[in-house]
Formats: sequence, structure tokens, C-alpha cells
Amino acid sequence: MTTWTDHTADRPISLTAPSGIDRAAHHRLDEAWLAAAWSHPTTRCFVVSGGQVLIDETPDGKTELVMTPSFEAPLTEAHRYFLGTDDDGVSYFALQKDALPGRIDQSARPAGLREAGLLLSPRDVGLMVHAVALENWQRLHRFCSRCGERTVIAAAGHIRRCPACGAEHYPRTDPAVIMAVTDEEDRILLGRQVHWPEGRFSTLAGFVEPGESIEQSVRREVFEEAGITVGHVEYVASQPWPFPSSLMLGFMARATSTDINVDGDEIHEARWFSREELRAAFESEEVLPPYGISIAARLIELWYGKPLPTRTFV
Repeated sequence: MTTWTDHTADRPISLTAPSGIDRAAHHRLDEAWLAAAWSHPTTRCFVVSGGQVLIDETPDGKTELVMTPSFEAPLTEAHRYFLGTDDDGVSYFALQKDALPGRIDQSARPAGLREAGLLLSPRDVGLMVHAVALENWQRLHRFCSRCGERTVIAAAGHIRRCPACGAEHYPRTDPAVIMAVTDEEDRILLGRQVHWPEGRFSTLAGFVEPGESIEQSVRREVFEEAGITVGHVEYVASQPWPFPSSLMLGFMARATSTDINVDGDEIHEARWFSREELRAAFESEEVLPPYGISIAARLIELWYGKPLPTRTFV
């Protein structure tokens, strides 16, 4: 495996820019420090619920994560997650609630990562990704996988402990490969999953299996989903993707065969596209580009040589 360096499209991958937030993991078990940080007047917090947060537009046209001082926050003790500190010493917390709070000015609106990730600053989107990932994990892992007892939250939201057997459970991250496959004619292979709407095509992807290297996973997934064999594999970049708990590992891969045979279970349709064919398909709306926030869009852009058409968020 080699690393891809020919970044013909130099737009940064969403969700990966430096956020300026130090996660300060060494404070997570220090209850006295956490209590002091929570009560500090500069501390800021926001609510996360169902993968959404409140965002708002500023007078200068920017979009921000709606945060409040901790002393104005809605009450919650168990589901308060410490996210880190910035260079000015400001501490940030996320509060998991069953619903987002209302806003008196009515200007803020709820948003998920697919929308907010394209609008927020690196600091705000970094905080949101962290909070959404923790919320997803907390909601799905309330019971001990060893003995079945209900677990309790510890380490400022980053551990769940079992009071019965003493087991500690940590946030889960599932590695997944996502790859832009090209052939000898420099065409790109794009597929449409069975549950996607007509016209939506993207790169192939799949989860890494136990005991499998990421290179093996790339080759296996492409063959399983599209019947295409892959030789050379080049790593591009990774992207956290908390839907609910993936880390997407992006690759460029070279096909050694071209006859497509989709599995029918995950992939309904797959096609080879030249750049001219893909451009024409975008213009006619025969093909819808992937969400701009996704690493899939960036992988296609690296091959395409320019940004993909913008897509209205739905």
C-alpha cells in the first residue's frame, strides 16, 4: 500500500480539519477538575439529541453551533460529556437530551452533521462530531456485553462501567474502507446501493472484517459488491463518520478486471464512467453527486480533477 499524494482537488476533507480543541483526556477521571470546569464562567456547552444540534447564522453570515454558558444549561448530570478545551482555556461540554431546547429568538434551527458539517467552523464541527459519536454510542450500549447488567456512565461520557461484574466498556469505532476504483482506461467505478434513490451513485465501501488487513478489505469488498478484481491500492485519508460509529478509510484502487457483476444484496447497480460521461450525467441529473461532506465526494474529485456539482441538502 502506498499513500496518495497527487491532490488535484485540494479542498480539505470535511470533518478532518484541525479543530483547535485539546480533548484533554487526562481530566476525564478527575471529578474535582470536571466540577470546577463545569462551574467556570467561560465554559460553554450545547445540547445534542438524535444526532442533531442547534445551529444559527451570525450577522456576518457565518453559521455557528448554538452554545450557552454552563450556568444557563438545561439540567442533566448523567449525560454530560466533556469534549475538551481550547487554546484560551475554555472548556466545552455536550449535554445529551431527549429533545433539543427551544430558542426564544426562533432563529436557530436543528441540523445533523450532513448539513452542519459543511457550514460550521472546524472548531464547531469538531465538537459536534465528538458529541454525536458519544451520543450514538451511549444510546446503543446501555447494557454490559459480559453479564447483561445496566451500565453507568464514567470518565465524562467516555466509559460505561458495569456495577455487577466490573467490566469497562469504551466507545466503539468501526473501521470501514471506501474506495474510488479506476480501470486501465482511467474510468471510475460507481455503484448504487439497493436502498438509494434512482440516480444516486457513489464509491463502493464496506466494513473491515476481523483478522483482515485494510488492503484485503478493499479488494474483498469490491469483488463481493461488483465482481471486480483489484490490484494496486493507495491510501488517501480517513474521515470520522458517526452514523453511527464508523471511521472511513479512503483509498484509490486500480482494477485488474472490468466485467461488472453486482451482488444484488447491497449494490443494485454499478457502472464505469469516463470523466466526460460523468459530467454529462451530472448535467442531465441522471446521476446525483454524493453529499459534499462525505469522503466519497473527495475521492471522486481526486479522480475528476475539480469539485463536483453542489447538491441541495435534504
